[in-house]
Amino acid sequence: MESRLAEEPKAHDADNGRPPNPILPHDSIAGRSLIAVIAIMSFLAALTVGAVQIVHSKTAEWRADVTREVTIQIRPVEGQNFEDDIRKAVEIAKKNSDVVEAHAYSKEESEKLLEPWLGAGIDLGALPVPRLIRVRVQSTPGSGLADLRKALSENVSNASLDDHRSWTGRIAAISNTVTFTGVALLGLVLIATILSVSFATRGAVAANRAVVEVLHFIGARDSYVANAFQRHFLIVGLKGSAIGGALAGLLFSMSQLAGDFVSALPGGIAAPFLGQFGLNRMGYFGIAVVVLFVALITALSSRLTVHRTLRTID
Repeated sequence: MESRLAEEPKAHDADNGRPPNPILPHDSIAGRSLIAVIAIMSFLAALTVGAVQIVHSKTAEWRADVTREVTIQIRPVEGQNFEDDIRKAVEIAKKNSDVVEAHAYSKEESEKLLEPWLGAGIDLGALPVPRLIRVRVQSTPGSGLADLRKALSENVSNASLDDHRSWTGRIAAISNTVTFTGVALLGLVLIATILSVSFATRGAVAANRAVVEVLHFIGARDSYVANAFQRHFLIVGLKGSAIGGALAGLLFSMSQLAGDFVSALPGGIAAPFLGQFGLNRMGYFGIAVVVLFVALITALSSRLTVHRTLRTID
C-alpha cells in the first residue's frame, strides 16, 4: 500500500512542472509528411502574399511617378512656325502655378525616342513628327492642369495635353485584379491546409484510438485530449510554416540580389526585362503573419477535428 502511494505522485508529474508522456509521438512518418505538406502550403501562401505586395507597391510607385508628369504634344502645321509654337507652349506651362519644370525635347531627342521602333539612321525631316514637352507638376496638382489645358487651346491650336489618366486607370485595374486573384489563391491554399490537417488529425486519432478511449473512459475530459492534439499539431504547424516562410523569404532576397547584380552590369541592358522583385519590410512582415496564421489554423483545425471524433466514442 505504501509503495502504491509512493507511486501516485509520479502519475501526476504534470502537476509538478514536468511534461507528461505525449499521447502522440513527436517523430513519426505521418508527422514528417504533414510538416512537408504544411511547408509547401506555407511557401505557396508566402509567395502569394509577397507577389501581391510587390505588385501593389510597384504599381503605387509607377502611378505616383506618372501623375507627377504630363506631356504636351505639339503637331507641325503647315503655315505655322513650329519652333515658335514650341517656345510659346513652354512659356505657358512655366507660368502655371502647378508646374515645377517644363522641358521641350529637341529634334535629335525626338528622333532618339523613335529609334527603337523605326531604327537608327533614318531621316525624319520629311515626316510630320510631333514634338513633346515633358512637364513636371506638383505631387498633388490642383486646378492648374485645367487652366493649362485651356491656355494651350486658346494660344497654341496645334498643342494637346496628356495627363496619362487612361494609363493610370488601366494600371489600377490590373493591380486590383492581381490583388483579388492573390487573395483568392491565398484562401484556396489555406483551405487546402485546413483539409490536410483535418485528415492528418483523423488519422492520428484513429491510430491512437485505444489510448484516447482509455483516457476518455477513465474520466479524462475531452478538453484534455483535445489540448494534447492541439499542442502536438501547433508544433508541427510552426515547424512546417516556418520552413515554408523561410524558403519564400530566401527566394525573394535572392531575387532582389540578382536584380541588383543585373542592374549593376554595364548598360543595365537586362534590368528592364528582369525587373526588381525585392520585398520591403511590410512584405516580410506579411510572410511572418502567414507563418503564424498557418500554425494557428493547424492547431485549431486539429482541435475541432478531435472534438468531433470524441463525440463518436460511446
